[in-house]
Amino acid sequence: MWMGGDFDYDSQGADYAAQRRADPRIAAYIERALGDARTVLNVGAGAGSYEPLGRHVIALEPSATMRAQRPAHLAPAIHGVAEALPLDDRSVDAVMAVATVHQWSDLAKGLRELRRVSRGPVVVMAFDEVAPGHCWVNDYAPELLAAERRRYPGLEAIAAGVGARAEVQVVPIPFDCTDGFTEAFYGRPERLLEPAVRRAQSSWGFVPPEVEPRFVETLSADLASGRWDELNGAWRRLPAYEGSLRLVVGRG
Repeated sequence: MWMGGDFDYDSQGADYAAQRRADPRIAAYIERALGDARTVLNVGAGAGSYEPLGRHVIALEPSATMRAQRPAHLAPAIHGVAEALPLDDRSVDAVMAVATVHQWSDLAKGLRELRRVSRGPVVVMAFDEVAPGHCWVNDYAPELLAAERRRYPGLEAIAAGVGARAEVQVVPIPFDCTDGFTEAFYGRPERLLEPAVRRAQSSWGFVPPEVEPRFVETLSADLASGRWDELNGAWRRLPAYEGSLRLVVGRG
């Protein structure tokens, strides 16, 4: 069962800006979906990752810790939540929400609000809860995937809420992806041994306490012995991975 609004970014989000940097190839999907929109509301804006330049952006973010990490070239974000947007009906050309819907307390209400204030597209980037497991990561920490499946809302519910006409796109994850979510390291397992990388992946906070040290110990041993490469070396040669990352675009 999906659970939303379950992670405290004020106390645990200090590393996000450094580790979760927008990848330009993923950003291009968002830019295309926004079309010719000049005014864009970014809901759950965080530290500004994937916020488009060259458009007038209103950023909305409930966490003070995340707002404080926004770079100087971006406009300050205002405090607010998806379920109660402080904007008039049809007041912006487009609305975007990136990797945030699983944090909302009321998904349907939040999506209705996005649709209410947008004259054009509603663009939501999310993870597919029923996509195949996180490549090899599931072999070392199956509890992590189970936690994410509990946390992520279904794509059907997202698509139903973004507009009468909704399109779901698979977004390939580049090998050298700069956005440090779990699947971004499908071919770079060593990076997942870094504590700062894992701290910027909220799902590690929803597994039993013994899971993370076990993951680090077993993965470290397999990398040192060469066993990981014997079993999974092909992942290092994959230029992009079609995992669970999706873009849902609603119109009308």
